[in-house]
Amino acid sequence: MSSDSIKSAMGPQEWATLLFLSLLWGGSFFFIAVAVKELPPLTIVTCRVVGAAAVLWFVVALTRTPLPRDARIWRAFLVMGLFNNAIPFTLMAWGQGRIPSGLASILMATAPLFTVVVAGILLRDEKFTFLKVSGTLVGFGGTALMIGGDAWDGLGQDIPGQLALLGSALFYSFSSVFGRRFRTLRVPPIITAAGQVTASSLMLTPVMLLVDRPWTHAAPSPAVWASLAALAAVSTGFAYILYFRILASAGALNVLLVTFLVPVSAILLGWLVLGERLEPLHFAGMALIGLGLSAIDGRLWNALRR
Repeated sequence: MSSDSIKSAMGPQEWATLLFLSLLWGGSFFFIAVAVKELPPLTIVTCRVVGAAAVLWFVVALTRTPLPRDARIWRAFLVMGLFNNAIPFTLMAWGQGRIPSGLASILMATAPLFTVVVAGILLRDEKFTFLKVSGTLVGFGGTALMIGGDAWDGLGQDIPGQLALLGSALFYSFSSVFGRRFRTLRVPPIITAAGQVTASSLMLTPVMLLVDRPWTHAAPSPAVWASLAALAAVSTGFAYILYFRILASAGALNVLLVTFLVPVSAILLGWLVLGERLEPLHFAGMALIGLGLSAIDGRLWNALRR
């Protein structure tokens, strides 16, 4: 797979963008928690991508960003929408209905582990290194520790649900590797974000109409509508612009490090907004995640070795 070269280590701007992205995706748990009380998961997922597509195309029109004319780019949007949204979102929605949320978060944190392998095989400039592999394992361990030992209790009890979450993480790894080509094709991040959520919308809407039959449900409350709007505009539309910006400059593995940071953001937001208590395991897990991220970045460790 061809690719333009990327930065071997993220700079301050990429790290700041990654942290902000983790806040946006960490905040999505709050919006989903409100919406899922009244709507089926697949309906929420479809509203999420349809709303994000509408917002992003409005911004494209407002900024007069030129649209791509190469048919290869539009075909790539379809593949990206399938691999990055339609399949993993559906697997997540189905799997999270069968297994505890803590275990689901741990299984989703395997995405960087898969990406180390997939990117190492398919991308010339993201080959395996000892620091990448060890840092990813340490970061995953920190995520599992921070979420808590009780989350492991359901391991092995619902194999199909757990395989669905692992499959979702695997598809994210392939989509991040596939998404590298948009840099080669010189597609602006906002166009890539708009194109792939539009493709996802076209795939998910008929499935949602057949499965959920939304006209049979009661109309959502204003709180649910507000949560869906925030989920679509902020945690999906704007978040994907940042996602593709990091992917273009820092690569497939670095952009999926956000899966280690999302639980950190969610726990810190729970502490700040909801007054939830921070436990010693949370601090230990965050320390391990920081250690793993520093190893993947490599600069500190290489300097110490020299």
